Amino acid sequence: MRQKRAELVNKAKDLNTKAKKEKRNMTEEEQKQFDDYLKEAADLKNKIEREETLLGLDGELSAPLNTVQKPQPQNQGQTDEQTQYKNAFFKAIRGQVLNQDESSIMQKFNAKLSEGAGEDGGFVVPEDITTTINELKNTQDNLEQYVTVEPVKTNKGARTLERRADSTPFAPLSEYGNPNAMAEIASPKFDRLSYAIEDYAGFLPAPNDLLDDSDQALEEYLKKWIAKKSKATRNSLILAVLNSLAKVTWTDYKGIKTAINVDLDPAHAEVALIFTNQDGFNYLDQLEDNNGKPLLQEDPQDPTRKLLAGRRIVVLSNKTIPTVVDGTAGTSMAPFIVGDLKEAVVLWDRKQMSLDMTKEGGNSWRTNTTEFRAIEREDVTSWDEEAVVYGQINIA
Repeated sequence: MRQKRAELVNKAKDLNTKAKKEKRNMTEEEQKQFDDYLKEAADLKNKIEREETLLGLDGELSAPLNTVQKPQPQNQGQTDEQTQYKNAFFKAIRGQVLNQDESSIMQKFNAKLSEGAGEDGGFVVPEDITTTINELKNTQDNLEQYVTVEPVKTNKGARTLERRADSTPFAPLSEYGNPNAMAEIASPKFDRLSYAIEDYAGFLPAPNDLLDDSDQALEEYLKKWIAKKSKATRNSLILAVLNSLAKVTWTDYKGIKTAINVDLDPAHAEVALIFTNQDGFNYLDQLEDNNGKPLLQEDPQDPTRKLLAGRRIVVLSNKTIPTVVDGTAGTSMAPFIVGDLKEAVVLWDRKQMSLDMTKEGGNSWRTNTTEFRAIEREDVTSWDEEAVVYGQINIA
């Protein structure tokens, strides 16, 4: 009887499952078969329970598979539905087949218990949350290391530069020439290079509750984050000076060699570096000679670096110095700055970045925050424009 009852229940479930999969209600014929199966299964259930009672079974937990659970006394404080759900739940765990009423009560309570809503059970489901601050990898270009940094003690100043001029030889004097006929030579000329210090600053308020309650070194993280702003500020000032230079358009990489061999003074060419962005490096890295060998050479002192014409290539991020794209003209001009930046650009540093924090000043006391304030004072100017050549190559 148990096997037959299980077969009837499975047939009823198959009809219901088929209709759900096809996203429709059961037909009249299917509904009649469904009801007949359940009615016959219920009759068998009653017969099984009577036989089990006669056999004097100890309890439902020791009953064979597919037997029904005997009604248990209702616990104090539980509703009828809660008791029915509990009985049906444990019955399902033991692998026993549920009747229609038990299936309905299970579906009703399962709808209430949901991970999606905290009050309906979601609070007991752990979430994979960590408070560790994961910093995304990002290139932090530092152009300051390639230029001349000169500390100053005043907010304004100037330097005197000898004006570049062609050196001419002395005029010859005959052995018995008239000394008064000696030619006067040209005197040196000088230029004055001025600087004016500007203040660059910003502040960041952080709630004290956040700083106190966080299990991370949030204060140290914010200091590092603000330090990145300082580097970006100086990069921007240095690039502004370089962008003010006259730009030369080259047809291909040979323009870089011409700049080193001809355009730069040998004193600058000897220590010249080639600055470009990712797009420019990708262009150079794919060049090959007539034998199919890469045009770039590895730096024997550092295999991760590449050389062109014996000069080191410094690769900057596209975000730091982007390629100029002109959709109308169909061009992508990648930058190639060739030369000695230490002779080309000076960063006048009045004071390294100072970072202070307060819980009482400003609005901190009223808003229960800690304010982080960063200030740096500097100016960036051109020193010798002939120390570098700013070239561009269309890599489109």
